[in-house]
Amino acid sequence: MSEKARRILMTVSGVLIAGFCVGMFNFSAFGMDPFQVLAHGIWKHLPIGFGTFYLLLNLVMLIFIFFIDKHKIGLGTLINIFLLGYVVEFSSLLFQTLIPEPSIVLKAVFLLVGLFILCFASSLYYVADMGVSTYDAVALLMSEKKVAKFQYCRIGTDLICTAVGYFLGATVGVGTLVTAFFMGPVIAFFNKHVSTGLRYGKRAQHS
Repeated sequence: MSEKARRILMTVSGVLIAGFCVGMFNFSAFGMDPFQVLAHGIWKHLPIGFGTFYLLLNLVMLIFIFFIDKHKIGLGTLINIFLLGYVVEFSSLLFQTLIPEPSIVLKAVFLLVGLFILCFASSLYYVADMGVSTYDAVALLMSEKKVAKFQYCRIGTDLICTAVGYFLGATVGVGTLVTAFFMGPVIAFFNKHVSTGLRYGKRAQHS
């Protein structure tokens, strides 16, 4: 398989698996992810529906990213915008239907397993370098501008989103904090030890 074909496969599978894992995250009911906390915090003070606001928020960020580094906009971005929501909705409904009354232990398992796989899926489409979501692009651009290593940029953006959203009235849960502190470092681990090798094949073994 050519490198380009691997990149396309990594992008599509990475985003779709990520959407499925967000469904697991939602099923655990331990709190929204940091960017959702920020979005809900702002939305609570606006007279428009959340769907409309979330679309506008992503469009504003998309324009911002386009002028900084339009290379971050591509196949992965389009799948995130137009398909990810449906995957999340399907997986959330699937888990609720199959397990209508989950125990607190099972919810915790869904949170941790979902977060771990989400980090792997995110790493796949980051390294594929064919476009990322608007929020994902922020930490990636910061790390490329040498602000700090990616994992620290991601922790920083996640904590800022969590804090601002909380003070604006959004609910913060245990899952929010776990995501904020661990998602960046785990993605960085997968980037280095798994995804780069998948993109470049055997060449990565000799680099």
